[in-house]
Amino acid sequence: MLLPGTLFVVSPTVPGLTRILSDLHYGDRASRLVSLGQLRPLLDGPDKIILNGDTLDTRHGPHPQHTARTRAEMTEFLRAAGPAVTHITGNHDPDISAHHSLDLADGRVFVTHGDILFENIVPWGRDAAALGARIEAGLRALAPAERGQLAARLIVFRAACAALPQRHQAEPNPFIYAARLAADTIWPPLRSLRIVRAWRETPARAADLAAAHRPAALFMPLGHTHRPGVWRTPSGLTVINTGALCRPFGSLVVDLTADLLRVRRVERRAGEFHAGATVAEFALAEPRPSAELPP
Repeated sequence: MLLPGTLFVVSPTVPGLTRILSDLHYGDRASRLVSLGQLRPLLDGPDKIILNGDTLDTRHGPHPQHTARTRAEMTEFLRAAGPAVTHITGNHDPDISAHHSLDLADGRVFVTHGDILFENIVPWGRDAAALGARIEAGLRALAPAERGQLAARLIVFRAACAALPQRHQAEPNPFIYAARLAADTIWPPLRSLRIVRAWRETPARAADLAAAHRPAALFMPLGHTHRPGVWRTPSGLTVINTGALCRPFGSLVVDLTADLLRVRRVERRAGEFHAGATVAEFALAEPRPSAELPP
């Protein structure tokens, strides 16, 4: 559901306001986040921030000094920023936190990065086959009762990601970076078709995941595919993809209070990123009747 844009102005700190964003990809040349100071307007206002995966790339790779530096810079910046920050892991930062998902608003809002929607995490990428094989092996190693449990499956997915080295993400040479990015994601053209297919399938896959593991959820913020948007699925679940601070599509934030969920565009002004026009807003109705959250 898309609503006309309105500007939601917050005071410097609003108790009870949680802001969710994802896919900052700090340290990657594809990201528009060049300096962490660009984030300050997004951190002003909420008293809680949730970074829903792929904040940066923490995996091992050919440029470990770059990886260590960007991680240290992000840690120090967020420590000094003010609001409490919770990291949810993504496929690029599988070890950044022990949180692989979060349940908010008494189970009405289920937050996870989104890569678990795909059996091989990146069906459009060169690493899909390797990731799929690692995930299949990891699931086979689980006890039969655990294989259908979301928490156990997320751990398997994170282990598969952690074992996979970075490719182009930390490459310092811009020309080599561009060539490797194209080779990893957009060439040959069949990969572009796989990206479009993943975009098209994401809402339905999210609805299936929620039906199996979080039937009380009304809203599911995720990231991963870098395509921002809001979709109401036939099951009644609203899927919100917050996009990425990467070209070409941009990103969204989800602002959550006790009685309202608001989706806002991220706008760049004078080089900084701000929460701007409202894309959609929803009242947080009473949760659906359900038992305890499934594992």
